[in-house]
Amino acid sequence: MKKKQGKIQYTIRAVPTMVNEAVRAYSVREGCSLNQAVLDALRKGAGASDRPVIHHDLDFMAGSWVADEKCDQALAEFDRIDEGMWK
Repeated sequence: MKKKQGKIQYTIRAVPTMVNEAVRAYSVREGCSLNQAVLDALRKGAGASDRPVIHHDLDFMAGSWVADEKCDQALAEFDRIDEGMWK
């Protein structure tokens, strides 16, 4: 037996100020209602979003290192220990 797709109404209490501000900022940034912003956050948090998660990290740089002798020489300075600073 298939479950009927319906809409459920929630009442959420004790929303932390930081979460409130973040959801409201998202609402303004995306140009959507506060209700839609909360629904988007719930979908993403529950892993039920149809939109892929976009990560803003440095993965795109993995494996892109190019050997450069001048760069290696410049970075070698960081390996030098100043004995005078450790006395």
